[in-house]
Amino acid sequence: MQWEVVIGLEVHTQLSTHSKIFSGASTDFGQAPNTQACAVDLALPGVLPVMNKAAVEKAIRFGLAIGANINRKSVFARKNYFYPDLPKGYQISQFELPIVEGGAVTIRVGDEEKKINLTRAHLEEDAGKSVHEGFQGVSGIDLNRAGTPLLEIVSEPEMRSAAEAVAYAKALHNIVTWIGICDGNMQEGSFRCDVNVSVRPKGQEKFGTRREIKNLNSFKFMEQAIKFETQWQIEQIEDGHEIVQATVLFDPDTGETRMMRSKEDAHDYRYFPDPDLPPLVISEAEIDAVRAELPELPEAMQARFASQYGLPQYDAVALTASREMAAYFEAVVAAGVEPKLASNWLMGDISAQLNREEKTIADCPVRPDGLASILRRIADKTINQKGGKDVLRAMWESDKSADQLIEELGLKQETDTGAIEAMIDAVLDANAGMVGEFKSGKEKAFNALVGQCMKAAKGKADPATVNEILKRKLTA
Repeated sequence: MQWEVVIGLEVHTQLSTHSKIFSGASTDFGQAPNTQACAVDLALPGVLPVMNKAAVEKAIRFGLAIGANINRKSVFARKNYFYPDLPKGYQISQFELPIVEGGAVTIRVGDEEKKINLTRAHLEEDAGKSVHEGFQGVSGIDLNRAGTPLLEIVSEPEMRSAAEAVAYAKALHNIVTWIGICDGNMQEGSFRCDVNVSVRPKGQEKFGTRREIKNLNSFKFMEQAIKFETQWQIEQIEDGHEIVQATVLFDPDTGETRMMRSKEDAHDYRYFPDPDLPPLVISEAEIDAVRAELPELPEAMQARFASQYGLPQYDAVALTASREMAAYFEAVVAAGVEPKLASNWLMGDISAQLNREEKTIADCPVRPDGLASILRRIADKTINQKGGKDVLRAMWESDKSADQLIEELGLKQETDTGAIEAMIDAVLDANAGMVGEFKSGKEKAFNALVGQCMKAAKGKADPATVNEILKRKLTA
């Protein structure tokens, strides 16, 4: 039997506000335990929550960015459950009337493009955190995170592979960081995903029973977890077992998922409207004000990069992986560099070095004007591509200019065609065998001769000039 996996994601996005969603307590990460939770976050008697306007504006910003409906009136509810790091016994969330409904995110897997529809995005507060390290036989409770503003983004179950789920999560991560509502730091839990996975016989419309993989904070782990869970469910069904709705955890050490608890349905939480919070009412003017501050979005920028700079779709997508990358590219082009040359270097040598050092473009020690100065020297043939790579490596470690480094490293190209011709003549005399092979029809011998010429020139000759003169001499 052929099986099909059905995947839906719930993404908890921590909104980048200075204070919590219903109190003035700080949201700074990494502070001493239990130093940033106030009486409101703990719902002590006599205190009342007050809505954080910045959190609302960021939720609206997200809704506009994905083409969703912004509900002019939404309602906060109490989601009731017991957990050690939730001392008040309920979480303030949104249920029947969320702030954002609908919208869609476009993903690409290989050459395939697909639109993933969103069900909703609702505001809620985070819970605290149970701490186990340093304790024997007991758990510690850190309530610093209690009350931190979250936007929970819920997709329709429209993904059909681990690759699609990861592509969706990455696209969402790009959007929330792009529009500045979340720092996207997955290690600190600012962007974490719950993945609902079920399987069904291919062609069947009815969904299978889902299991939710909780709190995945790495795209790599997400892919591993989905693949394991999918195969596990298929094997269970084929062995005659039923899948039981459950919440599971992924263990990166074993690469396996394991049962955490049976999964509750919404009615188990006994949602009811929070009596301390009035309905959230948003005016057209407030939405217009947020819309006016939205930056150019990735898809629109990709289309512009293709039309304005003549870049292929692949380049346009890669260069809009983050706002910082897009801004870097445009700064290099604005400094007088041909767009495709700038794109090639950014996607090639610059990205490769950043990946090796596990850095982002924001941490790149070579600023746009530095890269532009290298590429201008390649364009005017002062140096060749290899010389450019040498200058880039040196500039990565120093604050010297491209011209300084070209002089110090002796990388200026030989431009005297008379000298190049003499050098080529010497190479042809010394490699009569290769010349004979080329003249007998072996094309590869030509490349070997080019290599010998570049070696003789110590890499300082313009390869195009060498190619042209060498071909003329061999075919004369």
